[in-house]
Amino acid sequence: MDPIHTIALTMGVAWASGINLYAAVFMLGYLGMTGNIQLPPDLQVLSDPLVLAASGFMYCVEFFADKTPGVDTGWDTLHTFIRIPAGAMLAAGAIGDISPAAQLAAGLIGGAMAAGSHFTKSGTRVLINTSPEPFTNWTASIAEDIAVFTGLWAALHYPVLFLALLAGFIALMIWLWPKLWRGLQRVFGFIARLFGKRPVEPAAATPTINLNHPELKHDKDGT
Repeated sequence: MDPIHTIALTMGVAWASGINLYAAVFMLGYLGMTGNIQLPPDLQVLSDPLVLAASGFMYCVEFFADKTPGVDTGWDTLHTFIRIPAGAMLAAGAIGDISPAAQLAAGLIGGAMAAGSHFTKSGTRVLINTSPEPFTNWTASIAEDIAVFTGLWAALHYPVLFLALLAGFIALMIWLWPKLWRGLQRVFGFIARLFGKRPVEPAAATPTINLNHPELKHDKDGT
């Protein structure tokens, strides 16, 4: 595999892992098993029937979880601890046995790429969930699945085109993050106000006794 294809596969598998890890693993494993592509030695394990069965099953679970409002956000939160490390490992494996330093560098960049695509997806989904109807969730989820499959296909067969599109995605991600952050602040601020404690009402003031009142003064003098 020439350097351009290697770089495209490394970045492609990391980017795809941040969006839908199981779809990426299943697609690469299936293409490797059927002989459509020659996987690097460290990624050939993806073609193992056991790995294919596990990734295919988890992709089916994610297919439905990712299209249910609220559930998709919980799913994304949980997969923060799965997609990013997996993206780093797959990127390191895609670089091949060039050198340990190259694998480490690929793992670091791949982990950052997976984190970027993951947080862009999960942040967008939180904002989409503010819409009361489910159609936007379905549309977004299906679009993400299509993007993963077509993006990996482009990385494997049209690496230059994929790298150009990836550069555009990174630019879009950088432009979008501040807007996502402001939107998330508004959403979580609303939730905090919705479930926050009500202000404590001040205690009633204790009445004061005026000892100089005429009636009290009369009783005090015993007259």
